[in-house]
Parts: sequence; structure tokens; C-alpha cells
Amino acid sequence: MNVGDTGFVLISAALVMIMTPGLALFYGGMVRTKSTLNMLMMSFVSLGIVSVLWVLYGHSLAFSGDVGGFVGNLDLVGLKGVTGDTLMENFAGRKIPVFAFSLFQMLFAVITPALMSGALADRVKFGSWMVFVALWVTVVYFPIAHWVWGGGWLAKLDPAIIDFAGGTAVHINAGIGALAAVLVVGKRVGFKRDPMRPHNLTMVLIGTALLWFGWFGFNAGSELAADGTAASMALNTQVATGAAMLGWLAYERIRHGAFTTLGACSGAVAGLVAITPSGGNVNVFGAMLIGVVAGAVCSWAVSLKFKLGYDDSLDVVGVHLVGGVIGTLLVGFLAINGAGGFAQFVSQAIGAFSVMGYTFVVTFALAWVIQKTIGFRASEDDEVTGLDQTSHAETAYDFGGAGGGLSGAVPSAAASKKVDA
Repeated sequence: MNVGDTGFVLISAALVMIMTPGLALFYGGMVRTKSTLNMLMMSFVSLGIVSVLWVLYGHSLAFSGDVGGFVGNLDLVGLKGVTGDTLMENFAGRKIPVFAFSLFQMLFAVITPALMSGALADRVKFGSWMVFVALWVTVVYFPIAHWVWGGGWLAKLDPAIIDFAGGTAVHINAGIGALAAVLVVGKRVGFKRDPMRPHNLTMVLIGTALLWFGWFGFNAGSELAADGTAASMALNTQVATGAAMLGWLAYERIRHGAFTTLGACSGAVAGLVAITPSGGNVNVFGAMLIGVVAGAVCSWAVSLKFKLGYDDSLDVVGVHLVGGVIGTLLVGFLAINGAGGFAQFVSQAIGAFSVMGYTFVVTFALAWVIQKTIGFRASEDDEVTGLDQTSHAETAYDFGGAGGGLSGAVPSAAASKKVDA
């Protein structure tokens, strides 16, 4: 076992874990006050559901054997036969524990359905969402992770698809899945009519910072080794994200006349998304180009929901689907060391559009079945009241409690006498 690489992968896994609570804050600040906790929980609960399913059979379906290039086998159900001394070879040819790799990949599986939750904000039953997450990772995420990283058919293309850390399996997958689910669930009450502004941009900024921080583990950690490629990926992650933020802000200033905090945060996430599949295979100037293109194009893409009439509440389609496609396709031409070219671009396009096709169809069918059986959409009364109270019996902000509102600002007569004494 290589101790340095093992430590690097474990730390990277911890960084990826913090991305899901970061995503919860990012999304939570973007919704209205009455559904803040529901939005936080839609992301956070994925840590529970997917972690358990990954150990039970997810790791096996993604990374054990190969059944027709589509999915793994069940040889590692429950991580059968794997111990702390069971080793595997990383991309540098050194040995790390299978447990370390499994933990790292588990947290990729955790965040992918959580990314979808932002598209469905304010209007789905929480219990139905939990069922959807469990089924979705089983029939969509685990097989596609196998296609790309587990020796499946996309990994066997000639040339093989380049997806360093999840442009197809994570971001395109989540983005197109979100679109399919939105089309089944329908629009929020008041879409295009009522103001639905973010209620807490401070929370959004904190969430963005945690995502950006954790993304170094997400991207650089995908090398599974503390080496030059991981360092290059980390540098490209930072540069592309900064360039994307500037690209989004520039487009926003020209188009809408202002540099917004939400635009800066959304642009940063768009850059993180776009560099995810490509950052290990481009130089720093390629990373800048990918970032600025993603920032500007994703800024334009988020407006499509109003023109096309689908209610993607928090712009999952515009940022994750579009950003993932940009990064996945551009690396076909920008890859260094002789890896780029038209043939590589074709492989990238095959990967991107095959994931889009499979995920859209399966997710639409899955959401439709849930809607027709247990019901996916919350009732209109629950939606208008707010899902925090109706689903969780809580509120994010208690303005009438101790220390809050006027009751906390004006001391009682008895308290005043005690202070005077």
C-alpha cells in the first residue's frame, strides 16, 4: 500500500463529502423562506440513502466485472470479501485500499441525485423524493458510472471517452435527469407570475465556497494519486472556475446591466462543472477557455426555461447539463499530449449524447411511475403553505422565539427592574 496516495484519496473523499452540505446551502439560499429546510433536506438526505445503497450493491454494479458493457455484476454485493488489506492499483501504478476508492466513489454517487433536487424545488413530496433517489441511483447512476469508469462500453470506445471526474456520469446525468423529472412534475404554482427570488444570498455564497473548496477533492482526487496530474487538475480547477465567474458576470452586465452575487456564484459553479471532465487533459490556457465559455453560455442557457416553458427552479439544466456538455465536448479538441482531435471529439459526443438519451428516458419513466402510484407532486395547498411546515413540521427561521423580533428587542418590566437593581 502506498501511504501517501491512500491519505490523499481519503482526504479527497472528505472534501467530496462536504460538497453535499455545501450544495444544500447553495440551493437552500436560492429558494423562498417557506421551503428552505425542505431544500436543504432534499440534498442532505442523499448522504443517508445513497451511502447505504452503495455498500449494499452500488459499488458492485459500478465496479465489479462487466455484463455486456452496460453494468457490473453482483460479485461485490455488500463489499463481500473486501478488507482493509485488499488493494487495487491506481492510475500511477501504485496500490491503495479498495475501501478508500469505494468511499471516494460513494460520495460521487451521493451528490449526483442531490444536484437534481434544485430543479424540483418547492413542489415535491419529500417521501416520494427519497424513493426517487433510491431508484434513480440504482437504474441510472450505477450503470452509467460503469459505462464511464468501470470498464463499460464508453471506456472501450476507440479512442476511449475522456471524463476525468464526472462530466457525463455526474453533471450531464444530473442535468438531463432533472429536466425529465421537471417535465413530469410540472411547474410551481405562480411560475412566471409570482416573484420567486432567493431569500438568502449570504447562504448561497457560503454554499458556493464549500462547493469550490470540496471540488478540489472531487477533481484532483479522481487521479487517485498525489502526483503531477492531480496538481495540474487542481490548478485547472481554480483557473477555470475564476474564468467562468468572470464570463458569467460579463454576460450578465451586458445583458442585464448589473454584476449580481447570484451570477458570480452560478458562474463559479458552471466553471467547476465544465472543468470536471476535462481538467486532467488540458493545459492552463485550455482551462481558461473552457471556463469563460461555460460561464457565458450557461448564463445565457438559464433563460431558456422561460422561453421554452419548463420550470427548472434553480437552473440545474442551464448550469449542470449545459456546463457538462461544454466541458465534455471541448476537451475533444483541447486535450494535450496528442489526445485531442476529431476522433476524440466523436467519442466525447457519443458519450455525452448517449448518457442524455438513456437518462432522460429512464428518469422520465421513473418519475411518471412514482407520480401515478404514490404521487410525486405535493398538493397545491402544501406548496402554497410551504413544504417546511407540511413535510418537516419545522421552519428555517423562528422570528417569534427568544431573541427574535420585537419580543427579543424590548425587555419586560421585570427584566428592566432587575437590570436597574
